[in-house]
Amino acid sequence: MARRTGRRPGKPGTREAILAAAREAFAERGFDAASIRAIAAAAGVDPALVHHYFGTKEELFRATVAIPIDPAELLPAVLAAGPAGAGERLVRTFLTVWDSPVGGAAVALLRSAMSSEWTARLLREFLVTQVLRRVLDQLDLDPAERQLRGALVASQIAGLAMMRYVIRLEPVASADPEALASAIGPTIQRYLTGDLAKG
Repeated sequence: MARRTGRRPGKPGTREAILAAAREAFAERGFDAASIRAIAAAAGVDPALVHHYFGTKEELFRATVAIPIDPAELLPAVLAAGPAGAGERLVRTFLTVWDSPVGGAAVALLRSAMSSEWTARLLREFLVTQVLRRVLDQLDLDPAERQLRGALVASQIAGLAMMRYVIRLEPVASADPEALASAIGPTIQRYLTGDLAKG
């Protein structure tokens, strides 16, 4: 019988211990300040095991918030055609994901964030570092306005998520995604690139 070679995958429960340590680190310190080395130390494992189970820090972060999609794969298309129209494309992309079978995990996370400060912190970190940063980094924005613009975009998207998927307010809950993208997109566009002083 041939012996298996290569790194042993770790003891039972190792993956869960890493996830628990990562959730704590990301919630307490944020995505940027949390390190794979510190997460590994808190879980009592070698940093190589963290990479073995989860790959990159971004992949580990997505696993902690249980989001089965990768914004790095979806968001480039939002700005591929340039800044004009990015608001509508962002809404369309958001609705495509949340209306799909994987959207259930996002709805569950949103519901949990409403009653748990710990989950709210993880969701906030996910929105800022994995979604908003990827969009805002591609735009030529005044650094003094970046944070406000990102928060305004998030407020509109989160409001849409609450009304469509949690509260299920009609007619938003059953509206055609294209109709919503056309209606909400210009507001998102103004938050992204427009004059914030105009009403």
